Amino acid sequence: MSKDDELMSAFEPARHLSAKHHMAIPWQDFFTNDNFTPASEANLVERAAIVGRIGLMMLSYGTGAWRVRDSMNIVARKLKMTCTVDIGLVSLEYTCMDAHHSYTQAVSLPSTGVNTTKLSKMERFIDDFNDHGDEMTIGEIHAHLEKIDHSKGNYAPYQVGLAAALACSAFVFLLGGGPIEMVCSFIGAGLGNFVRRKLIDRHITLFACIAVAVAVACLTYLLSLSLLQLCLHVSSRHEAGYIGAMLFIIPGFPFITSGLDISKLDMRSGLERMAYAIAIIMVATLVGWIVALAVNLRPENFAALPLSDMAMLLLRIPASFCGVFGFSIMFNSTPRMAAIAGLIGAVANTTRLELVDLTMIPAGAAAFIGALVAGLLAAIAKRKVRFPQISITVPSIVIMVPGLYLYRGMYNLGLTSISVGALWITKALLIVVFLPLGLIAARILTDTKWRHNG
Repeated sequence: MSKDDELMSAFEPARHLSAKHHMAIPWQDFFTNDNFTPASEANLVERAAIVGRIGLMMLSYGTGAWRVRDSMNIVARKLKMTCTVDIGLVSLEYTCMDAHHSYTQAVSLPSTGVNTTKLSKMERFIDDFNDHGDEMTIGEIHAHLEKIDHSKGNYAPYQVGLAAALACSAFVFLLGGGPIEMVCSFIGAGLGNFVRRKLIDRHITLFACIAVAVAVACLTYLLSLSLLQLCLHVSSRHEAGYIGAMLFIIPGFPFITSGLDISKLDMRSGLERMAYAIAIIMVATLVGWIVALAVNLRPENFAALPLSDMAMLLLRIPASFCGVFGFSIMFNSTPRMAAIAGLIGAVANTTRLELVDLTMIPAGAAAFIGALVAGLLAAIAKRKVRFPQISITVPSIVIMVPGLYLYRGMYNLGLTSISVGALWITKALLIVVFLPLGLIAARILTDTKWRHNG
């Protein structure tokens, strides 16, 4: 090395490489903090890094492959490039091309999750970028992205626990449970999701978070019920509700977005999301099954509630609202966003349940109609508020995912009752398949951009 090279290297800032297993991407190495030159005039690597970072951020907040690609395309066009991208659950490979050169990069995430508040901020940024992004500098763009990426969550662990408690207790009522089951589910789900959030904040691996959270929820439910039996002499029949305490773990977001991605032929993303959701369900239901065997429990039907059809209808509306509101808060939605999703869910889910009870429509077809109603209402709401459509549609139908059926199926399969287990799994699959189909139909009817393949 010459003396000039040694002198230059002495003045270069020391690079701090990530020590994590999934190494953090040093985005600052791809651009100069230039607050004078418009981004559209930067070199290809800098422009491509902006596109890749935006795509990876959108992916990390839980949105589907179609929206990730659409956001990357908007930015690429504004920066005078062509972009092609292959998207998975936690990774994407993309190529940006201008008139003379191309740049390809593969980037990935250490884990996946859902954050609807950050997703909403990103969509507003994309809209603003589409209007005057060619006037923004490289430094301004990355400063905006840094602010979004490092914004704190809206809720503390105890608040997320309370949201899960509210959602699961409402869920239990909608499944047929009574006040005792609702109270015990409130306590069990609240403590279970509180523990889960604490483990996630400490970056504990996925399966450990699920297993510990489900075990805590189920055991807390049983402990709460035992105390009520001791103090109030309630019946042991209420043990059936312990399944409700673990329903906060059901991965509704990846389940629904997997169907949406497959419908747009984003097969890699759709199949990876589906595998991720199935893995979570298998771990959660197997842990619940082990807990049930350890304490000698069997999943029974809920005792019939002494309510008229009209009373049930009037109670299902607020229960559906509370369930969807709670799930939305768990996804880090703002209270206003969660309230809108809750209102949509109250209408859509109540419609679904009333169709099952009062007509001969099968549960799967009723789920399709409920999801279609949710999608249509969300399309109307999106015109009034600047929230991502997926952040209000998916929470509004998560409550329709048949977690009870999935658990009973796995429970009976674990006991080698193959025919009974297969029956429950089949019932669950019919509903799970029809839910994204309802949203897809709504998007085709209301979104011209979604409607076409080009």
